[in-house]
Amino acid sequence: MVKDKENVYLTAKGLSQAKEELEFLKKTKRVQIAEIIHQARQYGDLAENSEYDAALEEQSMMESRISNLENILKSAKVIANNHTEDF
Repeated sequence: MVKDKENVYLTAKGLSQAKEELEFLKKTKRVQIAEIIHQARQYGDLAENSEYDAALEEQSMMESRISNLENILKSAKVIANNHTEDF
């Protein structure tokens, strides 16, 4: 991935991977983390609940990644992949 002031340049494969990751995070990971938070709340006192704190931290990192991916996809420009893996 190459980034300039306004655009992010990705190969078609990179664009596809970013879209797949975003879809996974929104449709699967959000649900998983919400369930973990819900279960952790059942343990009682949230002030000393390490499972709850860890779930909130994971949720925060995931939401940040979702936002990052959304911004990348908004400004993504597909470039040709002229490189080969043979050196």
